[in-house]
Amino acid sequence: MALHLGVLIVYSLGLVALGLVMSRRVGGSSSFFVADRSFGPGMMFSTFLAANIGAGSVIAASELGYEAGLSAWWYVGSAGIGQILFAFFVGPRIWRAGTKHGLYTAGDYLELRYGNAVRAMVVSILWLGTLAILAAQLIAMSQILEWVLGTPRWVGATLGAVIMVVYFTAGGLLTTAWVNLVQLSVLLIGFLVAIPIAVKNAGGVDAVLAAAPTSPDFMNPMAFAGIIMFVILMPSFVVSPGLVQMGYAARDERSLRKGVALQALALLAFAFVPMSVGIIAHSFDPDLANGAYAVPTMLTLGLPPLLGALGLAAVFSAEVSSADTVLFMLSTSLSQDIYKRYIAPEATDQEVLRVARFAAVLGGIGGLILTLRFDSVLDTITIFYAIMSVSLFVPLLAGVYTRRPGVPEAVAAIGAGVTTLVAVSLAGEAGMVSSAVARSATGIGIVASAVVFALILLIRRPGTRTSNASHV
Repeated sequence: MALHLGVLIVYSLGLVALGLVMSRRVGGSSSFFVADRSFGPGMMFSTFLAANIGAGSVIAASELGYEAGLSAWWYVGSAGIGQILFAFFVGPRIWRAGTKHGLYTAGDYLELRYGNAVRAMVVSILWLGTLAILAAQLIAMSQILEWVLGTPRWVGATLGAVIMVVYFTAGGLLTTAWVNLVQLSVLLIGFLVAIPIAVKNAGGVDAVLAAAPTSPDFMNPMAFAGIIMFVILMPSFVVSPGLVQMGYAARDERSLRKGVALQALALLAFAFVPMSVGIIAHSFDPDLANGAYAVPTMLTLGLPPLLGALGLAAVFSAEVSSADTVLFMLSTSLSQDIYKRYIAPEATDQEVLRVARFAAVLGGIGGLILTLRFDSVLDTITIFYAIMSVSLFVPLLAGVYTRRPGVPEAVAAIGAGVTTLVAVSLAGEAGMVSSAVARSATGIGIVASAVVFALILLIRRPGTRTSNASHV
């Protein structure tokens, strides 16, 4: 175990050092928020892929693989499908508006399209929801140290929070992109090496399949668990504020389309990895009390010590790369969407940067506190994606493709989506609706949002439109 800890410490210090070196290239808010809009296809590919492969794509998807089998493919596969839609139908349109009007955040776009009220409403909802996904990343990091050393959750979560806050606050998106390039390489190489060796040590493919649960749904890729993941996750990867903002960093539309589309295909392929890890883990421990430990189980029991340590570093890498993306959303939202927009409109570039860095520290502390409230990475991430889907999917897509809707449609759609999500979820907990209906709360919320949006649009007369779309 000392070897595993040593590798993690050296790796973590290397990430911090790289981040501090790259931070010297940050010249102002444009560098911090959108990397000077300079990314070509390669950097778009690596930045998006690293952001999309994290605690959810590794720990939570492997947990689902351990518990549900082949249908766990849909966890990451849904992200890939959503990103294909973003690459060709959403991202380029928002990029054009961002370049034309100097936008930095998804909140900037929502205000340009709908007005101040919609921006304030969405930012308030998502800021709280985003803390949940940051907590999920920190929980996943803490589980590695808990598995290796038996340390309390707060120890591992604190270590992860300090690492990401230090290098992110130094350079924002520009630093994050280069650090994530290293993290992504470590992760992909690590799993390419680890899985074949683990299968061999488990006795081969036949032995792995023999050790898997005998439930009929376990080997059914279209099982209900997978479909629910698609309903919850796919919409959020079409309209994610963090991914929208990363899209602004592209130097041109071609770079955005090509880079994001290729990483979407990579996500569809990578979806088999955590699913496989969850299934393979049964060969080494068929009675895990917590499926979230499927990854460290395979890496420590199924591999030689050094390879296992490198594998844990790869997983830690994925979690940090997604955590800094979440921190990116939090800090830019607070500094640009709240401070610059409502508190100090005349703030200088350096003042906004100072607030962004403070917000990153504040977000790290907030996420750390929430790690003590939630236990499951899968459950915590699901909360965030559900909130994001029901609040953003309908108004953002409609805003991109039509000029007719205005503030009333957007506000009503957001309110209907969030209210329906909460109501159905609470009804499920109280036993008032079936568990299947409760798990479908996100899909029901999106439908309610779309229906209310359409009704308001039909009721209002053309002469009363309050849309800002003519400026987009």
